[in-house]
Amino acid sequence: FKLKVVIIKAKQNMKSIIGSPLLSILSLFLVPTQAAPNQNGPPSVALPYTLGIRDSIMIAHSFHDHPSFGPAGKMHGATYTCDVEFIAEKLQEQVNWVLDIGYASELLSEVLSQYNMKNLDEVFSNGEFTTTEFMARRIQMDLAERLRECANSDGSCDGPGFEGVIRVKLYESHKAWASYEGQV
Repeated sequence: FKLKVVIIKAKQNMKSIIGSPLLSILSLFLVPTQAAPNQNGPPSVALPYTLGIRDSIMIAHSFHDHPSFGPAGKMHGATYTCDVEFIAEKLQEQVNWVLDIGYASELLSEVLSQYNMKNLDEVFSNGEFTTTEFMARRIQMDLAERLRECANSDGSCDGPGFEGVIRVKLYESHKAWASYEGQV
């Protein structure tokens, strides 16, 4: 709060330089910012509760000899570490959790089994580039779809009743990763 007050006072004392780049830079601190929304949900927000789980998969894929990918354009393997965060505004009543950690772990394992020890060129046979970004989005969408599928014919749900955001972070190595998040 002290920084904000100092900046406000500085802004008031700089009437002679209104329109200057310095004032524009300072005003960035005074205007609330919000992340741009992604295609599958709300903007990235700081909700108070998060459950995180981790698993890994081994895949093979190529980028169909596209020159943009250099040597990675040819067939190669990768071991991905997959971190998933289930993010919620509130805990589920009676149990005080975001999501049952055992259920979340089984769900992730089930989703990743579609890709583990497989050639992604065959899984996605329409020639898509299975980049880490693409796969992070795909895993997030698969998890969200399975959480939504719990509805019974009478409209009730036997599933966990999770409402919130799922964030998937997919690591290619300890130096590189991609992430995707979206609303369930």
